[in-house]
Amino acid sequence: MSDYSFSPAPTRRVAIVGGNRIPFARSNTVYAHDSNQDLLVAALQGLVDRYNLHGVRLGEFAAGAVIKHSRDFNLARESLLSTTLSAETPAYDLQQACGTGLEAALLVANKIALGQIDVGVAGGVDTTSDAPIGINESLRRTLLAANRAKGTANKLRSLLAVRPSMLFKPLLPRNGEPRTGLSMGEHCEEMARRWQIKRLAQDELTLTSHQRLNAAYEEGFFDDLISPYRGLARDNNLRADASLEKLASLSPAYDRQGGTLTAGNCTPLTDGASVVLLASEDWAAARGLPVLAYLRTGETAAVNFVDGSEGLLMAPAYAVPRMLKREGLSLDDFDLFEIHEAFAAQVLCTLKAWEDVDYCRDRLGLEAPLGSIDRAKMNINGGSLGCGHPFAATGGRQLAALAKAIHQRGGGRGLISICAAGGLGITAIVEK
Repeated sequence: MSDYSFSPAPTRRVAIVGGNRIPFARSNTVYAHDSNQDLLVAALQGLVDRYNLHGVRLGEFAAGAVIKHSRDFNLARESLLSTTLSAETPAYDLQQACGTGLEAALLVANKIALGQIDVGVAGGVDTTSDAPIGINESLRRTLLAANRAKGTANKLRSLLAVRPSMLFKPLLPRNGEPRTGLSMGEHCEEMARRWQIKRLAQDELTLTSHQRLNAAYEEGFFDDLISPYRGLARDNNLRADASLEKLASLSPAYDRQGGTLTAGNCTPLTDGASVVLLASEDWAAARGLPVLAYLRTGETAAVNFVDGSEGLLMAPAYAVPRMLKREGLSLDDFDLFEIHEAFAAQVLCTLKAWEDVDYCRDRLGLEAPLGSIDRAKMNINGGSLGCGHPFAATGGRQLAALAKAIHQRGGGRGLISICAAGGLGITAIVEK
């Protein structure tokens, strides 16, 4: 019997070279007539232009969308073919709800770390303006039968089965959880009640997000992270004149009687796309490209929210401590935090959970509270409440912005956290 030995090759550091996105736009505004492919092509071509990747064959391009039409088949590959990248660059789709963009980056990074590829692009896109509307099941079966029928007469005979009532029962898109029938906002309203998150605290977090995003634009922070598109140069959800008084005037959006979530302290339906360029250090050096930071690792988690024992959007509360334990780190070891602001209440629930003795012991298996975050280090250039949240595009936005912020300050370590539909949480560590 032969004696085989195997010595795995050492892993490589994964460099974040840069990123690009188009300005995010509220649903049914500037990008109302654009498809997922239109938006993703715009973001990807902007990256190609910025880093002179015309005709370059990359290791791969991974991207996805949460809301897709049947025409979005092979979305990443078809989008790539509409850019000036080499057509020999492989591409594939993935979907992990709001964590899609960050998960795509982790998949590409893993291949770079293992030496399978030297460079790749990860991204995500979503447009709620172009959401698909399904026809009801009876009409669908009738049309399929007509399509299968042989000859014009038989096709017409099949179509005679169409009834007017079939046309008035479309399957409209709904931002809800299939397992519970509740919208994400309704789930988050329940979380806010459970954790006793006050309306004022939510509005204060929202105001900070707008103010920091506006300041970042004024300082030129996004000049090399955003490509103007359709005449838009800034996220049109940004309210530079936001105030606590204006936010306080808004009515509850999900629980009209005693709710605390409003259209102001929740992210709006948004259209947009983002991409990130990842590479080995050697690849970046060979092209004379500086490294902004390194993608160190990531972690995903899921919670059982169906029985109501845990909040739908609490999975990041589990993912982060698991990741920190594996890496031998604590919250005090981080200089910056990019916490996705799907709802102001969701962020505050997670932060409060990490400070709660009983929760950390009973739910997270910790001997002591995970700790608290210095708010001055969180979302320093604004967050989703300010810029909006095109589901699959948020991860790429956060990763590129965090890498640049670390580079700008001369080094440090940052944490990304994203809550997602289905009780999912996706997190990552970026450092330099």
